[in-house]
Amino acid sequence: MKNQRARYGSFFKSHILGCPTIVSMDPELNRYILMNEAKGLVPGYPQSMLDILGNFNIAAVHGSTHKYMRGALLSLISPAMIREQLLPTIDEFMRAHLSSWDSKIIDIQQMTKEMALLSALKQIAGIDSSSISQAFMPDYRRGVQARKNIISMFRRVIQERRASRLSHQDMLGKLMRAEENKYKLTDDEIIDQIITILYSGYETVSTTSMMAVKYLHDHPLVLEELRREQLAVREKKRPEDPIDFDDLKPMRFTRAVIFETSRMATIVNGVLRKTTKEMELNGFVIPEGWKIYVYTREINYDPYLYPDPLSFNPWRWLDKSLESQNYLFIFGGGTRQCPGKELGIAEISTFLHYFVTRYRWEEVGGDTLMKFPRVEAPNGLHIRVSSH
Repeated sequence: MKNQRARYGSFFKSHILGCPTIVSMDPELNRYILMNEAKGLVPGYPQSMLDILGNFNIAAVHGSTHKYMRGALLSLISPAMIREQLLPTIDEFMRAHLSSWDSKIIDIQQMTKEMALLSALKQIAGIDSSSISQAFMPDYRRGVQARKNIISMFRRVIQERRASRLSHQDMLGKLMRAEENKYKLTDDEIIDQIITILYSGYETVSTTSMMAVKYLHDHPLVLEELRREQLAVREKKRPEDPIDFDDLKPMRFTRAVIFETSRMATIVNGVLRKTTKEMELNGFVIPEGWKIYVYTREINYDPYLYPDPLSFNPWRWLDKSLESQNYLFIFGGGTRQCPGKELGIAEISTFLHYFVTRYRWEEVGGDTLMKFPRVEAPNGLHIRVSSH
């Protein structure tokens, strides 16, 4: 992408995903595109993605339907829901799950993927998640076929819950209790919401967790500061006490580590939009129906915004104004900013809390990490984990 920029500039025509596409690498223009869905710049995701996520996912719909579906999703991950139901579930899951890593050599890439998926299922389906996960894990990355299996499994769970008439305090239970809120969804809409939650959080939580472990290993001073902050939280509690919502606010350095990891690793390189009418952008007339790839990766390494941008420096994020600057696209932008941002940060913070206060680790092998076009270690990233 950088070579193309050198050749064509920061705004050029290409042909990707089987259709003419404008690639925008200009920060000001990218912000305009992300902030102006109402002016005819709507989501333009490929059909293959929509086939997996469904017709009612918030990435596919726009206008009043998008507002309604997004509202339903936000009700599931509101601060009150995180405080009262989701964070206790995450805490219980992390304690149990990480204990299985102790005194083993693990592939942290594979294990964080498993962690993110099982944690999401626990938040969505509570006590039913164990039976679902057994059938779910082998199929999860198999595209449309996985969607068919997910639909079948959750239709069965919904039917069983209706037959039992028991009230479940999890995401699925909240979606099914239409009388509790203004969002009354059909079963098809409920299932698409579930699939959206599973897929949207899976890649970001798993990869950010893996890369945080990698960066902390490579930067002992950062690890020391993070461990100091987390031990201060733990010292105020008994060993069996969980992390609660009020514990997250003092975790300023932990939040900084998560933001810096997300910036350096750049898990999402950009987003797709589509024109609903002919329009002029950057002095060019863009025909109706063309895709626009809003490429946001390079802004994460802009030395004007992030001095010494290739250095892993979480301390830069302790300046709160950095989180609110106009060109922070780590979590998307405009009306499409990731609705699960704070839930994801809470989940990764809880993971880091237990991982750094209970365990030490060392790398024992694995490939050089690839950071483009996606962050991954092709043959895994292996570490030896031991308790303090």
